[in-house]
Amino acid sequence: MIGVTVSRRSGWRVYPLMALNVWLAGGRAVRWQSREAVDVATVDGVIIGGGDDIAPTLYGGELRMGVRLDPDRDEMESSVLRAAFDTDLPILGICRGSQMLNVVLGGTLHQEAYSVYNSRFVKTILPKKRVTLTEDSLIYRVTRRECLDVNALHTQAVDKLGRGLRAVARDEGGMVQAIERIRDPFALGVQWHPEHLFYRRAHRRLFKALVEAARARMASTGQLEAAEAEANLEAARRSG
Repeated sequence: MIGVTVSRRSGWRVYPLMALNVWLAGGRAVRWQSREAVDVATVDGVIIGGGDDIAPTLYGGELRMGVRLDPDRDEMESSVLRAAFDTDLPILGICRGSQMLNVVLGGTLHQEAYSVYNSRFVKTILPKKRVTLTEDSLIYRVTRRECLDVNALHTQAVDKLGRGLRAVARDEGGMVQAIERIRDPFALGVQWHPEHLFYRRAHRRLFKALVEAARARMASTGQLEAAEAEANLEAARRSG
């Protein structure tokens, strides 16, 4: 079971794609939104999804006019991530989610990243941007690619890295496009939206890696056998 955080405003269209990718990877998804009850103890992994900018007050940035913020979601996702760290839940951060992973661990963001880097600005769900992966990284092993064609919908990007994180993918201008935990347990953040690229195997592997990490955690804690026994019992009940 994978908890997926989405925006209250746009979650209705984003969550079905997230759930599809989790299902293709062999898991089940549950939607989490701000102002609703969220229990990290009920899931085996977490996806922090994309959406509005993160409030700059969380990382020492500047408040700016005309920027859409969602303080309730900031608070909810910060709590989810801290609980996930405490219980060693596998984490996949997507776009805003990657940035939130960095911020919760003490990192900072470029609020206008394209004014800092000489990176080509694109804003599309199509794979129109190329990123290069670090060879000795988790994301390299997961995707089995040296370069990936990705999409881009962001203006912010990772600046100073949070505790225990490293940059493992950059675009042609040097902007950080993926971060990951230096040591286990599994925590990976990507600046693009792989949920829109489910028709490409390398991007589906990101969700597969999360589900496999969640399954491995269940096995190590004895939860996997209990879950399988419960599923078999339910199947027996349905068959009469």
